[in-house]
Amino acid sequence: MDWFPLYNSLRISFVASFITFFIGIFMAYYIVKLPGVLKGFFDTLLTIPMVLPPTVVGFLLLKVLSPKSSLGILVKKYFDTTITMKWYAAIFAVVIVTLPLMYRTARSSFEAFDKNIIAAGKTLSLSNSYIFWRILLPNCKEGIIAGFVLAFARGLGEYGATSMVAGYIANSTATISTTVAYFWQTNQDSQAMNWVLVNIGISFVVMLIVNIFEKKNSYGRRS
Repeated sequence: MDWFPLYNSLRISFVASFITFFIGIFMAYYIVKLPGVLKGFFDTLLTIPMVLPPTVVGFLLLKVLSPKSSLGILVKKYFDTTITMKWYAAIFAVVIVTLPLMYRTARSSFEAFDKNIIAAGKTLSLSNSYIFWRILLPNCKEGIIAGFVLAFARGLGEYGATSMVAGYIANSTATISTTVAYFWQTNQDSQAMNWVLVNIGISFVVMLIVNIFEKKNSYGRRS
């Protein structure tokens, strides 16, 4: 059994989750403080990929990343390569698909945090940076970590947008999901089932971790 799809899925999901971790946290931190109308607008903008079909996300990405796009032409001119149909093209797809999960989880954690503690910190002349890094994040860490793990799991199983921008190339762009689709399309059901079981196993472990952190977060709020 060739384990490249697992390796490729893991590295794509890790890199994408690392990116969404920071973008999601900082977006949540600033958007949660906005007035109602602006907050609603940006909240909708950041979470709309949750309801868009992945193929629509992939199509829009192709318009931005394809060799015929402005960005694609520049990349071809200066680096003599293309972005699409490479393993790292999937990172763009996974970031867009998983960002809403990280953002919403971080936002919920920040909204649930006791604002009186932040106000007390400001009365002590603590800077916003100090409050954010030393007070807010440590007290919201369970929810944020759960969001990261959930985003990672979602990225690991992403198929629609990934298949459009990266495709399936054995030992190059193949992921667990695209490998399952390939084996199914070529009537290799036993091979497809092997990868289905691998994905189910990983997803089961990941969800256990998410549940553990969510229970810790709920317990921390009650105490």
